[in-house]
Amino acid sequence: MRTSVQDMIAQSKGKKNKKFIEKLIPVILFLIASVSVLTTIGIVMTLIIETITFFTRVPITDFLLGTTWLPFSNKEAQFGIWPLIVGTLKVTAIAILVAVPIGLSAAIYLSEYATDNVRRVIKPVLEVLAGVPTIVYGFFALTFVTPVLQSLFPEIKIFNAISPGIVVGIMIIPMIASLSEDAMSSVPKSIRDGALAMGSTKFEVAMKITVPAALSGIIASVVLGISRAIGETMIVSLAAGSTPKFDGDFAGSIQTMTAYIVQVSKGDAGYGTTIYYSIYAVGFTLFLFTMAMNILAGYMSKRFREEY
Repeated sequence: MRTSVQDMIAQSKGKKNKKFIEKLIPVILFLIASVSVLTTIGIVMTLIIETITFFTRVPITDFLLGTTWLPFSNKEAQFGIWPLIVGTLKVTAIAILVAVPIGLSAAIYLSEYATDNVRRVIKPVLEVLAGVPTIVYGFFALTFVTPVLQSLFPEIKIFNAISPGIVVGIMIIPMIASLSEDAMSSVPKSIRDGALAMGSTKFEVAMKITVPAALSGIIASVVLGISRAIGETMIVSLAAGSTPKFDGDFAGSIQTMTAYIVQVSKGDAGYGTTIYYSIYAVGFTLFLFTMAMNILAGYMSKRFREEY
């Protein structure tokens, strides 16, 4: 069968087009993949530049070592970051006390005890819990959890650290439960069967075999949960109050780093003022906290990883 000159030219052009497309696709994919990297770089650079501007007005020693945060004071503004850090840690500590036992218990049940039918019901419920907007959690903390706590402990104020801490803990339960359950499910079934064959009970297998074998994933899920709790905004803005205090009181109003950023962002300070630039310094501090948590999660995952 003869091929005309026109067919040969068309085939040649088709090959050239394919080669061009093959060369173009990696470039397009690289540009798409670079968007997240460039976005991260842009965010970090913005935080650093504006934070440096803040430190040209406020000594960095006052910011890092000060224990009083009064940016709106009529006399002399004070920008000691520790009251905001302490408020953030209060909420985070309560959240972890709530989320870790419940999340790990749910993960152990789903991994070791639940039937397929039960798992198909509980898993979607956890996913729905994870999808609830944080503003809804905030109103839940303020209008339901706080009154319940006040009925039990009258000394608790309407704005406090306990209520948002509990609700933040509820919010991160799905993250800890899901990631921990995935880690436990990756443990080979043969290890469980061997332990059961030696006379171990299901609970002993779960606590002495499965959990230690999946420890890297469990620790990583907890650390990521802590990171999520530190960065929570709307719940603490609605239910924790706006009183930065450097003390150990959990029953009264506090303010977290994210809540302060929200307060100033609503228009409480004009553009270019020291208070305006302070939100970048606080945001950069928050960024360092969350980055440290993510690095720690990666280290823990590698440090305690078991290979089968």
